[in-house]
Parts: sequence; structure tokens; C-alpha cells
Amino acid sequence: MPTEKLSFAGHDGHQLAARLDLPAGPHLATALFAHCFTCSKDIAAARRIAARLSAMGIAVLRFDFTGLGHSEGEFENTSFSSNVDDLIAACRALDARGMSPSLLIGHSLGGAAVLKAAPQMPSVKAVVTIGAPFDPGHVTHNFASALDEITGQGVAEVNLGGRPFRIGKGFVDDISQVALTESVSKLGAALLVLHAPRDETVGIENASQIFLTAKHPKSFVTLDDADHLITRPADAEYAADVITAWSKRYLNLTPPTPKVAAPEGVLRVTEADPNGFLQDIQSGPHHLAADEPAKFGGTNKGLTPYGLVSAGLGACTSMTIRMYARRKGWPLTGISVDIAHAKEHAHDAADPGAKVDHFERRISLEGDLSPEQRDRLLEIADKCPVHKTLERSSTIATELV
Repeated sequence: MPTEKLSFAGHDGHQLAARLDLPAGPHLATALFAHCFTCSKDIAAARRIAARLSAMGIAVLRFDFTGLGHSEGEFENTSFSSNVDDLIAACRALDARGMSPSLLIGHSLGGAAVLKAAPQMPSVKAVVTIGAPFDPGHVTHNFASALDEITGQGVAEVNLGGRPFRIGKGFVDDISQVALTESVSKLGAALLVLHAPRDETVGIENASQIFLTAKHPKSFVTLDDADHLITRPADAEYAADVITAWSKRYLNLTPPTPKVAAPEGVLRVTEADPNGFLQDIQSGPHHLAADEPAKFGGTNKGLTPYGLVSAGLGACTSMTIRMYARRKGWPLTGISVDIAHAKEHAHDAADPGAKVDHFERRISLEGDLSPEQRDRLLEIADKCPVHKTLERSSTIATELV
């Protein structure tokens, strides 16, 4: 996915570092992502979700809150309210580019922030929270032993996730007064709540409170045994799949009318996991995945490339038979096609070691068909366009873009 680095002024004028993940094809909508407490825009879950959304035409802006990651400012001078203001500043930056966000995604405390900010963003149609607290003040339990020092000295250094952070009294005072009830009840957008029942950082009861307070349309999906930071790739992938499938219902993702000179029927494949083999495949409004089995270094999240070729042959065979039977008015009530693929030695080839692709196709036809009709439909199967393509030579023209 193309990624653009940019910055914009945050709530107090400091420059906030951001990444704008852009679709390789048409830009259909924009999402704004808010990361978890003391995290950054580059956390693994954020990267995976952004990759999947961009593959379906949704640009995603991820940014570091003031004082975190590569953004300017001092973290000890920030608060929950300043995070909300940073989100609104990010929305304005997108507005200025003509890319007003219609989807907000917030992880952990970022989830609470998007719930608070959403009513102030008229363009937002859908909101997603991941492991979000209903009471943002819960984060103080992460540094409970330092609260007395923060109260007495005004600031204290605490260790969070193996890194030192300075927490100011203003942050503690501000977050203790935050209430989300009104914001959630007046959200004015569709809501998806994602939460893991075994989340030890933010309990599942928070998801229940958010869900019960919100008005319809609203949805809740469990993340099973995922941890709070969604560190396992399989959990991040699942969350990304759920968000992309759910958001289609609430966002207008109709592709724009192509220009006269633009090619039609282009299928785009985008690498989804540089450390494995997972691929996002996009063709118009349709999306699927390709992968390799685990034993070959993949994650088995989709059909293999040869599996996709076999699927094309099987689907085309079934469609061709159905078209012929329908035209003839024959009583064909069901079709199934089994395809097996293998590499076999070419016995009649000049090269003794040469191999050819062998597809074994088994067709089942249901209905009160005569033997003659069945024989004829078997002949028609060989008329399938994909069958003909595989049987004859093809040419592939490749260029580096």
C-alpha cells in the first residue's frame, strides 16, 4: 500500500507525526485511527488494520498523539482531553485535504477518545473500538503506586511496558473527571465494539457498558483469547477482517465511475504480510485472500495461487453447464465440481524431466436428466472458457510500474 508521511498541528500547535496509508486503487473513504495509551501509530495491530482497509479502498490516517512516537511536545503536559483535541485536529487536517473521515477506529484509551470525539465530527458514519474502557480513568491503575508522588510533586516518572514516561497531575485530574455516557448515547454513528473476554488490562465489562449505552445500529464481536495489545498476528488479522466486513455496511464504498481511458476488469493483488505470503486480492467491490499453507511458511488464510486457478476452472465449468441447461430447459437442479491439481511428468515431452499441470475434474449433476442429457452436459463442460485457456498456450506481458 502507498504510504505518505505527513505532519499537522496538534491541539497546542506542536507538529504531530502521521502516516496516511492510501489505496493503490480508487479512494472510496477515509478512516482515522487512534492508538492505545503510550503506544504509537506503528503498533502492529494498527499497521495490519490499515493495510486491510487500504486494500478495499479506504485511506487510513494513523498519527502519534502529542509527546509520543515521533510527535513533538511533552507527554507529561498532555491529558485525555488533549488527546481528543488532537483527534479533532487530525480530522481538520483530513478535511483540508478533501478526505474527511467517515470511519473512526480507536484502540484501548484511543477507543475512549474516538467515542468522545465522534459527536464533534459530522462526517463520521461509523466508529470502531478495540479493547476500549468505558471509564477512561481506569488507566491510572497502570501507575497506581506513583499516584501519591504525582499528587504531591505534580509529576512522576513511571515505567509502562518497559519504557519510562512522566505522568503529570493534570493528566490524572483530567481523566478522573471524564464521563463517556453522554457521548456514547449521542454518538450519531454506527458502532462496532471489539473486545477480548480475557483482556486483563481493560475488563470485558467495559465493552458491555459501551454497548448497552449506545443506540442502534451497534454490533459486538469478541476477540476470544487475544491480549489487550492484539500482539498476535492472527488476532490482528481477525480484527482487520471483522472491521473491513462490518464497515462496508455503513460506508459508501461505491467505486467512482472510471475515466474513459481507464482499463476495466483489472484485478489488483497487494502484499498483506511482508513476513509471510498473505495477499489481499481486490477486484471492484470484491475481496479475497491468497496464502500458502503453514508448512510452506504461510498462515493458511486463503487459497493458494494454484487453488485460485482451480477455483476458476471449477466455477467456470459449473456456470457453463448451468447456462446450457437453462437454455435447453433441462431439469438440472444442482451442480458440484471437484478439482484436483498436480504436477506430472510429461511423457511425450522432449525434455525427460519436464512436467505439466494436470487438473482432475469430477462433475456431479443433480436432477431427472436422461443419460443423453448427462453426456451432452459433460461435453459442454469442455467448452468452459477457462478450460480452453488452460488447454492452450497463453501470453503474459509484464512491465514494471
